[in-house]
Amino acid sequence: MTRTVLRRSPVTRMRRALRRRDSSWREALGHAVQSGAVAGLATFATVALAGRRDSGSAVAPLNATSHIVWGESAGRVEHVDAKHTAVGTALHAGACVFWAAFFEKWFGRAARRGDVRTALLGGATIAAAAYVTDYHVVPKRLTPGWESRISGRSLATTYAVLALALPIVGLLRKR
Repeated sequence: MTRTVLRRSPVTRMRRALRRRDSSWREALGHAVQSGAVAGLATFATVALAGRRDSGSAVAPLNATSHIVWGESAGRVEHVDAKHTAVGTALHAGACVFWAAFFEKWFGRAARRGDVRTALLGGATIAAAAYVTDYHVVPKRLTPGWESRISGRSLATTYAVLALALPIVGLLRKR
């Protein structure tokens, strides 16, 4: 009985998924383009809605991401322009595919098998890693910059959306 319970626990499933070496990085990157695109669109929409509500500009948080290239003044741009919006969007999309690659490598197969619990736990794990990396590991110049335009609550919501969006493609593609 105890062995069966341990075999089914979410922590045990996550450990097995992390230990599994049967998914190559090439395969993970192939899947990451799709799941990263979905995660990027979902978080893009979340940040835009939060920006509109929190600072009066839907595009300002997206422009703020371009501070990586253009400096802190990018966070004050409240209109769509190629210089800030295109760069911010490209950086955001790239980051989403980056994090999706880790999700796909370690949890993608579980999502494609229809293991909802492990897929959601994996999405939450990767989103938490993304948050910690974005706001506690990298230098301020490399953060998404959203904190200058949206509230802490909206920031948390955005990472929660990332956690839910990462497994969607795999779960829908269930074998």
